[in-house]
Amino acid sequence: MNILLLGAGGREHALAWKLAQSRLLAGAQDTLYAAPGNPGIADHASCVALDLTDHAAVLAFCEEALIGFVVVGPEAPLVDGLGDALRGAGIPVFGPSQQAAQLEGSKGFTKDLCARAGIPTAGYRRTASLAEARAALDAFEAPYVLKADGLAAGKGVVIAATRAEAESGLAEMFAGQFGSAGAEVVIEEFMEGEEASFFAITDGAIIVPFGSAQDHKRVGDGDTGPNTGGMGAYSPARVLTPMLRGEVIERIIAPTVKAMADAGTPYCGVLYAGLMLTADGPKLIEYNARFGDPECQALMMRLESDLGEVLLAAAEHRLASIPAPRFAREAALTVVMAADGYPGTPAKGSPINGLAAAEAAGARVFHAGTARDSGGGLVANGGRVLNVTALGASVAEAQARAYQAVDALDAPGLFCRRDIGWREVAREDAAAQTAG
Repeated sequence: MNILLLGAGGREHALAWKLAQSRLLAGAQDTLYAAPGNPGIADHASCVALDLTDHAAVLAFCEEALIGFVVVGPEAPLVDGLGDALRGAGIPVFGPSQQAAQLEGSKGFTKDLCARAGIPTAGYRRTASLAEARAALDAFEAPYVLKADGLAAGKGVVIAATRAEAESGLAEMFAGQFGSAGAEVVIEEFMEGEEASFFAITDGAIIVPFGSAQDHKRVGDGDTGPNTGGMGAYSPARVLTPMLRGEVIERIIAPTVKAMADAGTPYCGVLYAGLMLTADGPKLIEYNARFGDPECQALMMRLESDLGEVLLAAAEHRLASIPAPRFAREAALTVVMAADGYPGTPAKGSPINGLAAAEAAGARVFHAGTARDSGGGLVANGGRVLNVTALGASVAEAQARAYQAVDALDAPGLFCRRDIGWREVAREDAAAQTAG
């Protein structure tokens, strides 16, 4: 069949790389398309310049190209209802409906669902004005967690150490710091613990675990500096033990899927739970309605099953009919190469060379924010530019291989953290010393 992948980032490059290996594309005439894609995705798919906000144009292309299946990578088209429009035309879509995508599109929606379903999460207040938000601070103690209700490209969270910082942060949010995403602000209780990410694929009834990971949000080594969309990740997150994973499914994922189905808005797609591992057990930080970025890159490196078949089974509500996804026992680690200035205003146009040398060092380089210049050379064209991903028998080994590949790149306008995976590497070292 012909498949259309929507998106243009590192997550979509990883999905395109894995989808291109699917038996769904084994026929001589079968084609993987990507819209709009990027230079890395173009190695695996035929890229099409489509505006994903123009639903009519996307539908017209699907009809013209005889698209039999659509995979939606980023969250914005899901929250915008593009999946609904495609399903209305009879095309199977991997990704939730507009109503179900509110699990990511509205922090307040998800917190209210958790309250109704008894899902463990932080205490919260929803606020719709600066005055209401300032008053709501009285219900919390420092540090304060402030979240823009809507989509803010992974940057709509402020953690304020003092009441004064919280009031200043609220003023900026309601003044438009995060655009329309901050028209409402959710104030949350601060949770102590270690963060981890758990992924599940569901067809609205059946739930299939799809791996775990740990992301690194802060821009600087040692988890310092401002939050970003993610500076690196590794998988699996072994801190999520089998017992904890079972608890997450039973107390968080399954009640969410049931609540969405009971509301008449069944959730079909990947459900990405950001978790805080507290002294009282795992608690939900927030949901994403798509694969994480850069967690997806690490997951795809470890996935041994046919991605296309798994995603299509979910879209066609028949997950029970296929084997559970299989993952390699090896660890995978992704280092994000970002443009100078990120997460502020990134510098664009700096040259990128040495990709072949990096991959010869044992990694795979996924393109996140790249473009071709007038001479055909590869240049930076975004904040997060490349995702250097490697496998290893341990996180330490995957880390060493990834940084060896990073050092093989010739990209003077890019930088990265040098400590991705540090928590797990420290645990591995401690375990080895204990065993020795």
